[in-house]
Amino acid sequence: MENPMQRKIHDNRLEQLDFLKAVFIVLMVAFHLVYFSEGYPYIKQFVYTFHMPGFLLISGFLSKGNKSVKSFATSILWLFIPYLIMESGYVLMASFLPINDHVDGLGLSLFLKKLFIDPLGPYWFLHTLIICKVLSYAVTRLADKLTLLSRSIIISILFWLVSRAGLMTLSYSFYFLAGFVLSQSRLRFDELFKPSIWALPALAILLTRGQWLHCHKVSGILIVYFVISLCLFIFPYIKGKCKSACLYLGRNSLVIYLFSPIFTICCKFLVPLLAFDPTRLIFLV
Repeated sequence: MENPMQRKIHDNRLEQLDFLKAVFIVLMVAFHLVYFSEGYPYIKQFVYTFHMPGFLLISGFLSKGNKSVKSFATSILWLFIPYLIMESGYVLMASFLPINDHVDGLGLSLFLKKLFIDPLGPYWFLHTLIICKVLSYAVTRLADKLTLLSRSIIISILFWLVSRAGLMTLSYSFYFLAGFVLSQSRLRFDELFKPSIWALPALAILLTRGQWLHCHKVSGILIVYFVISLCLFIFPYIKGKCKSACLYLGRNSLVIYLFSPIFTICCKFLVPLLAFDPTRLIFLV
């Protein structure tokens, strides 16, 4: 049985991940607000370099390869059903609303393509996550006698093949794989991502070049690492109700993510009312 001290350490690790998810989900929603993000294009580019890769990395770390087939299938179903509903609704909505992802001439073939091959809007994340989870779990179950390195190479090849088929972006899938391998290696999350204030000047240097702000580049990988490192450094100083609010957002990040397009569309009606503020920060709040 786990003793109280072990449980406390385990809970703190989960809180660290919930805090990271809270940071990422707030930034995701904020920069999906077109009116706000158009006012801060450089910051948007910076945020887009790390927030979804960070989510995939954490998702990979939390994915377990030792679940029973039934338990794993249930967990995938709980991702696939919301994806099916929300992506279907988003595609249909995009066919008649004047949004950035507007679709012309929606037919059955285009609808099915968007649903299963090339998702529209923010739900590509769930699409990629489901594929990554299924492939990594299958390799772990079927090749459990192989070393972690061998399994990782096989998963990498499968990810590459799937990306070549146009079902997902390879660089994003490798962030999931990095988290999954870290979990399988039985290292703690903060053993690789060391909390450090020195991540701040490192990020400041990386921010000086716009061409470095891409998650598929080495600079992008470093940005993801340093952002997580900085957040883990800040986390112990978050106390009281602020901490509770952050952890609440992190625990419910999936729900926030699923309904974020509805929220951002509703917020469009506030733009004319708050256009007097040149900073657009009132709109953001």
